[in-house]
Amino acid sequence: MSDIFREIDEELRRENLLKLWSRYGKYLIAVAVLAVLIAGAVVAWREHQASERRAQAGRFASALALARDGKSADAAKLFAMLGQEGGGYSLLASFESAELLAKAGDRQAAIAAYDRLAQSTGIDPEFHDLAVLLSVMHAPPDGDPKAAIERLQPLTASGNPWRASALDLTAAAKLKSGDRGGALEIYKQLADDLSVPQGLRARAAEMAAALKS
Repeated sequence: MSDIFREIDEELRRENLLKLWSRYGKYLIAVAVLAVLIAGAVVAWREHQASERRAQAGRFASALALARDGKSADAAKLFAMLGQEGGGYSLLASFESAELLAKAGDRQAAIAAYDRLAQSTGIDPEFHDLAVLLSVMHAPPDGDPKAAIERLQPLTASGNPWRASALDLTAAAKLKSGDRGGALEIYKQLADDLSVPQGLRARAAEMAAALKS
């Protein structure tokens, strides 16, 4: 008897499934097709993005090669184009473009480029601070030292990756403004800080010794 009841139960299940399929089957097929199309589109988009990244990497490498070969004008154009494209190499290209302007002697254009980077939204704080640091570093000799000190102050905080360089520039700005005591204090701090790069520590020690004499 149990076998008969089992067969009846299975037959009822098949009938119910057939009814459900006849009612909703076309919708299930549509959903399945849509899922396949979406998956294909996602794969295609990811491949497109990967292809764009590879192409950007190639153009960035070409620009670096032009710069190494002394073709600064051509390199600057390519870096500028990459900087406007967006994507992973855009930010690096913008920094390289600004540095080429500085090397070419166009100090004001380089500072303006670094300031644009410093004012950009959506970039990591480390790159923002680097742009500020480089802008101050390329400031003209007759620039306002107090303004430089003010801009560098946030970069001198403990834990900032550019702290040592910012302190070095701050000391130079204080010395320029006539604050020998303030400059000496910073140079001594740099010379005694083991986390500061050796070259910078040595130079800071020399400056501290010179200011003491």
